[in-house]
Amino acid sequence: MESRDIHFMARAIMLARRGWYTTMPNPRVGCVIVDAKGSIVGEGWHERAGEPHAEVHALRMAREKAKGATAYVTLEPCSHYGRTPPCAEALVSAGVSRVVAAMEDSNPVVAGRGLRMLQQAGIETLSGILENEARSLNEGFFKRMATGKPFVRIKLAMSLDGRTAMASGESQWITGPKARSDVQKMRAQSGAIITGVGSILQDNSSLTVRAEELGLDNADTVAQRQPLRVIIDSQLKTPVDAKVIAGTGYCLIATTEQHDPEQKQALEQAGAEVFVFPSQQGHVDLNAVLEELGNRECNDVLVETGAKLAGSFARQNLVDELVVFMAPILMGSNARPLFELPFDNMSDKMALSISDIRAIGDDWKITAQPKSR
Repeated sequence: MESRDIHFMARAIMLARRGWYTTMPNPRVGCVIVDAKGSIVGEGWHERAGEPHAEVHALRMAREKAKGATAYVTLEPCSHYGRTPPCAEALVSAGVSRVVAAMEDSNPVVAGRGLRMLQQAGIETLSGILENEARSLNEGFFKRMATGKPFVRIKLAMSLDGRTAMASGESQWITGPKARSDVQKMRAQSGAIITGVGSILQDNSSLTVRAEELGLDNADTVAQRQPLRVIIDSQLKTPVDAKVIAGTGYCLIATTEQHDPEQKQALEQAGAEVFVFPSQQGHVDLNAVLEELGNRECNDVLVETGAKLAGSFARQNLVDELVVFMAPILMGSNARPLFELPFDNMSDKMALSISDIRAIGDDWKITAQPKSR
């Protein structure tokens, strides 16, 4: 591995990030093509599913200069016909002499086949350059490929004394506008947003991505794709006129057999999809919900909910990442806690590994992962 390999792969990773909000359900991929003199002659990134992959964009820019060049790709080039032709085949046809991949693709229809196709064509290959950085581009995609379920990220806002809502349920607004804009970005990068019916009854949230709050240059384009909105509602208490149903995009209500058939029909007529899941002690089986979202090609799921449902996700070991926005306020001992986790002993505690802490306006954003994961 040479320093130039690291340099150009870092450039490819930066390019891949340009498709952060738009490539779903495909992975985010960047590509840089470099000639023998070390000059970049082509580069590109995957923008959205169904459109050309990063390698194709880069090859189109490089044209005949791709012959004898090195291609740096953040993910192993695909070797199969999907929505687009295989990129490995395009690289062979262009005459590149070397391909450096940050990592192999965990998608079983690729999984090393792309690199083997290149090798069989006489192209030198190398993988494992900035692999950790490349993996962080697509945590949800890789988890879905490995387990069939999406990456689960829980977002919560709390006061300095660890409270999320008043005893009445009132919770708007704990954090400031910059933190709320950051949450909009988290929604935009997610395939689905999950909430509990209690949150809908209390706040009547729309759970949509709002272009005016994103703070992105391509905000209008990003907001055109709305994540699937999922309500966990075992007894179908969701009002037919709820904003979460009427908003742009699609709403899925996850319920059990104990629902009211007439209410189900009314919700479906209002525009929601009502999906019956297995019951787990009278509640919707959350694991089954995640499996269904994986089947629907959701890579990342954002859980925005109250202490009860958040606690259920945590107790069932379904959380991959926890994002907590902490506001510089005190809400008092009567207010609701962050999670409903009725632990009695210190041995019951849930250990976390904090990966990032940063200021967002007047608030603090804490990102952590359960050590049990």
